[in-house]
Amino acid sequence: MGAINYKRVTLLAGHYGSGKTNLAVNLALEMAEKFPVVIGDLDIVNPYYRTKDSKEVFEKAGIELIASPYANTNLDIPAIPAEFYRITNDKSTHAILDVGGDDQGAVALGRYVPSLLEENDFDMLFVANFRRPLTPTAQDALEVMREIEAACGLKFTGIINNTNLGKETTAETVLSSMEECEKLSTLSHLPIVRTGVVVNLADELAGKVPEILPLKLQPKIF
Repeated sequence: MGAINYKRVTLLAGHYGSGKTNLAVNLALEMAEKFPVVIGDLDIVNPYYRTKDSKEVFEKAGIELIASPYANTNLDIPAIPAEFYRITNDKSTHAILDVGGDDQGAVALGRYVPSLLEENDFDMLFVANFRRPLTPTAQDALEVMREIEAACGLKFTGIINNTNLGKETTAETVLSSMEECEKLSTLSHLPIVRTGVVVNLADELAGKVPEILPLKLQPKIF
């Protein structure tokens, strides 16, 4: 893992249901082994499946969570706490931002773009899941990518292949997605920087896919 170059701010965006939140949780835990980490939940599209579900896990790892006060309630109110400005203003921490689903979620990111561009120490990673019904191909994923960029005013810098079927994911699920992900890389001129792989498949897929990020599935709190 020593070859991974973590920027100070990592933004995760992609199609609704691509697995951004679970990816954000696991990436935060990985980064917290090296740096102080703040994770921000900017997902205003889906108030029912959030990083806040992992609050106790974050506390044990020393990770600070910034989320809407309405997360894990039945109130669908797109409230964004002022504390989110810590993501751009507090240079003493590394930050991960779960941007939310599609271009609707990306609109909320717009207010932070000038500061991100000024500091210029960020990665904006497109989370691709080719087993979702609206992004089965590289061309479909590219269209979503461009919509998100237009909505937030920020360009992606890389791709995370997070193709999965939840608990039904097999090694073949991941391997069969590589061709489309490589096509997306070619079409977008962006590198595949990580591959999200459920932890029980990490050893089996080692050396077969680029830069594995082992994933423990986030528990859903009802």
